[in-house]
Amino acid sequence: MSRLKMNRFIIASLIPVLLVTSCSRQEPVSHEENIPLEETSISIVISETENTAAEKTIITTVTSETERSTSMDEYDFSVFENVEITGADLSSLGNDELAVLYVQARYCQAMTDADIDTMRQIVSEDMVFTHMSGLRQTREEYFADIADGSLDYHTIGIEDPVVVVNGGSAEITFTSVLYANAYGATGTYRMNGTHHYELRDGNWIAVNGTR
Repeated sequence: MSRLKMNRFIIASLIPVLLVTSCSRQEPVSHEENIPLEETSISIVISETENTAAEKTIITTVTSETERSTSMDEYDFSVFENVEITGADLSSLGNDELAVLYVQARYCQAMTDADIDTMRQIVSEDMVFTHMSGLRQTREEYFADIADGSLDYHTIGIEDPVVVVNGGSAEITFTSVLYANAYGATGTYRMNGTHHYELRDGNWIAVNGTR
């Protein structure tokens, strides 16, 4: 077989490969250029693979940013006028972490508003509260002191919150900065602690920590 016929045979046999592996239309290859067709085919495959990987990376990044933006839109912390969150990059938190932090902020706002109905929605009925003095109260005892003004919370800071979510349970550790009148003494009180939550019927509920 002559060299010219052999080149034509090779070109004809590789055309389907080029059409499959290339995502754009290929210009006809001139016989006179004497381009090694096997190397050209491999080059096209590698180029397409790299482009596909790049596209996947771009799509993944855009999706991640969209999800994060949606979460931030869903949890608007600015509605809590008496609660300030400091020391945390909210944009770096996942949806579940934001949900737990949002419930904690909502609870703190309810404390400053003496909104007992909202507090009952968030706190488990068997919750036990322990004060800085060591006094322990049931949920209803503690709520009664807030309702009658014995505990009057003006503002609450959530400082350096760290949220850990594990399936249907979660912990949030932070420093509470309370400006309040507590049983006749007005001042700013700082308390470090971990608050525990359980996911019940789609809602995060504050519960007693395990001992």
